[in-house]
Amino acid sequence: MQTRRRQLACLLMAVVTTAYAQTKNKESSMTMTLTSSAFHAGSGIPAAFTCDGKDTSPPLSWSGVPANARSLVLIVDDPDAPDPAAPQRTWVHWVLYNIPPDAAGLPQGVQALPAGTHEGRNDWGRTGYGGPCPPIGRHRYFHKLYALDVMLPDLARPGKAQLERAMQGHVLAHTELIGNYQRQ
Repeated sequence: MQTRRRQLACLLMAVVTTAYAQTKNKESSMTMTLTSSAFHAGSGIPAAFTCDGKDTSPPLSWSGVPANARSLVLIVDDPDAPDPAAPQRTWVHWVLYNIPPDAAGLPQGVQALPAGTHEGRNDWGRTGYGGPCPPIGRHRYFHKLYALDVMLPDLARPGKAQLERAMQGHVLAHTELIGNYQRQ
């Protein structure tokens, strides 16, 4: 009788372990990605998307958003300000939240945001995209995309820190695209 119970317990454990492994494999195959047709990860951002050009937002596209995501957040910032040899702060270039989870990206020089999307304040004290404009050296620009399990309330043009506080405990997935730029 004990042998039979032990066999059943082992069989049950094998079924549970297999089901767990299959679930984990499905989750890992649904990794969220963020790309741009204007630059590749780790490469230079073209001048057109900076203060030396038209200062328009680069095209961004994403995939692998979790099925249970209710909204997306995009934050673009530069952790190398003002000098990458001696960074003192992170400069925020763009803050968007409540992007619909079924949006597949943003076009170059986006004029109309997806319905329901809210903008936060960048470190110039305004909404909208502000492109790279490093005062010295080559800076890195992190384009960070978050999938949340909630729609956030209207936060009345939040800064990055306020938005990150509101996101706490609601991030389902995160990805980033890093580009760099140095003025000529």
